[in-house]
Amino acid sequence: MFYREAGQFKTNYRTDQAVFPIFQDKIGVLVILAFLFLVVPFWFNDFWLNSIMIPTLIFSLAAIGLNLLLGYAGQISLGTGGFMGVGAYSCYKLTTIFPDINILVHILLSGFFAAIVGILFGIPSLRIKGFYLAIATLASQFFLEWSFGRIGWLYNYNPSGAIEVSTKRMFGIAITGPHATSLTRYLIVLSIVVVLTWVASNLVRGRIGRAWMAVRDMDIAAELIGIRLLQAKLTAFAISSYFAGVAGALMVFMWLGAAEVESFDINHSFLILFMVVIGGTGSLIGSFMGAAFIWVLPIFLRAAPRVLGVDISAATVEHFNFMIVGGLIIFFLIVEPNGIARLWQIGKEKLRRWPFPY
Repeated sequence: MFYREAGQFKTNYRTDQAVFPIFQDKIGVLVILAFLFLVVPFWFNDFWLNSIMIPTLIFSLAAIGLNLLLGYAGQISLGTGGFMGVGAYSCYKLTTIFPDINILVHILLSGFFAAIVGILFGIPSLRIKGFYLAIATLASQFFLEWSFGRIGWLYNYNPSGAIEVSTKRMFGIAITGPHATSLTRYLIVLSIVVVLTWVASNLVRGRIGRAWMAVRDMDIAAELIGIRLLQAKLTAFAISSYFAGVAGALMVFMWLGAAEVESFDINHSFLILFMVVIGGTGSLIGSFMGAAFIWVLPIFLRAAPRVLGVDISAATVEHFNFMIVGGLIIFFLIVEPNGIARLWQIGKEKLRRWPFPY
């Protein structure tokens, strides 16, 4: 009874095309933001911030980037992990070359280097699509992995081959490195993710997003009505790679503190793809749902048996995780291709019409 549209009239096009046309949705978003900014920092301990909240937000940002490419533009990519690595290594080099510039500027700029690389590997999308495009982006993943491990300039010729984060301060407060607190890093990651999510929301609702969706539905028809396929597809690859690059920089500088080539391997590309598939293609909120589900699931599987007094080895938990995720991928691909986001949307529709579901 509390989720109704009665009395909420749309008197102009602007209100009719609003992001949240229902007043209750606006209240819900404000409540969620208030919870994340005001409740989580004071009630959640370091374990929750370091192991759950920060990685969930970072992978959500990477999933949004892939969702812009896959869900909205219809271009598949299996190289998201590599593009995240480009952002991480670019940010590392920027901090080395320009050590006096704010680290947050470096993190945001690192996404542009990933965007340039994304454009280069997105050029084949002009001629190929589907399975062949997936193989082309998979080749980019392996090429980038090779570059991270073989080009010593990228990691400053460190004998370990790893990139290590030094302490960076802003207003006298450490925001990266071993001296940065979990709360500081969480608030920075949350702020960047919220801002970039707002940017992505405006992109998909504007001219660029409409062009992407036209190309996704039928690229030949989109070209006939005046959409430039070259511009639309390369823009999708660039913006998707930018989001992935920023997510990679955040992963190293705000979460891990150090990284090697294995931090951006093919497993991460598939992990982010699974987040998009389970969360829902073509849905920004689905990216958050998919990332939260896949990241929290193994933690839940480890904690639940202990609460019940059952001792299960880590290997068994990992096997259960693989089986559950694999089964859900098959389920959503067959039963509900739009993922958890579509189930959430159906639930909201039923609430709006209850008790008269027609």
